Amino acid sequence: MVADDLATRVTSVRQVLASAQGTGTECLVIIYGKGIGRKYDLIEDVVTIGREPDNMIVLDSDSVSRRHARIERYQNARYIVDLNSTNGTYVNDNAVQPRAQLVSGNFIKIGDTIFKYLTGDNIEAAYYEEIYRMAVTDGLTQIPNKRQLDEYLDRELSRARRHRRDLSILMLDIDHFKRINDSHGHLTGDVVLRELARLIRIRIRREELFARYGGEEFVIVLPETDLKGALEFAETVRQMVQDHEIVFEGQTLKVTVSIGVAQFLRDVHKTPEDLLKEADKNLYWAKTHGRNKVHG
Repeated sequence: MVADDLATRVTSVRQVLASAQGTGTECLVIIYGKGIGRKYDLIEDVVTIGREPDNMIVLDSDSVSRRHARIERYQNARYIVDLNSTNGTYVNDNAVQPRAQLVSGNFIKIGDTIFKYLTGDNIEAAYYEEIYRMAVTDGLTQIPNKRQLDEYLDRELSRARRHRRDLSILMLDIDHFKRINDSHGHLTGDVVLRELARLIRIRIRREELFARYGGEEFVIVLPETDLKGALEFAETVRQMVQDHEIVFEGQTLKVTVSIGVAQFLRDVHKTPEDLLKEADKNLYWAKTHGRNKVHG
């Protein structure tokens, strides 16, 4: 499933690159959701976004209102205005109430689609740079995706084998995530994923990697770290997530994670997949022995 999603993502990006044209100095790029990589040049003073076909940007999704939002130019600046939509409009995870000024690099969430707003004299260069960045970045959480994880882990495993150095990985899974989606909706589930990624990312050092593996699963790669150190770090992450509160639309949510830990062993793990399988096996043990646990 993850491999199929990645292939579809990369193919979509390539198709967009082949067909992209535009002469504007500002645009929206879909970085998450249906139509990933598509660019909308903002040439008109007012651009409407919604589910109805007469909008300038049409998003065919039940989570998008018929007339959801509009982007307008006012005194040489761009603003986004929420049009009393059912699920709201968000800029960098902040609700638009009712309007917010846009600056280049802003993330705009409308329903289950996330746009990135780009502006500048060299908009085409900025667009192509964003497209290539999307190939190795998860659009929802803005952390490395599985493709970047695979490349990084392959490189670090080879280095650990060659120099006889320690290497460990953590595989995390959000407990009862389906229940969150079923009870609170997928938009809330997206917020949980983004907030969890933001929370953990601040604890990751430059030489380490934190990536979304797929769905509600994440992987942390820890070079120069033995099993004892990895278990201690995993417990720190588990406790940090348990203590954190996620606030969204008046709701306060608390989630927990289960974590499987594995250390690279030269005679056991011949490939990165072998190491990931062991971490996944230990994650399964944690999930089936009460959740909110670390095992390795």
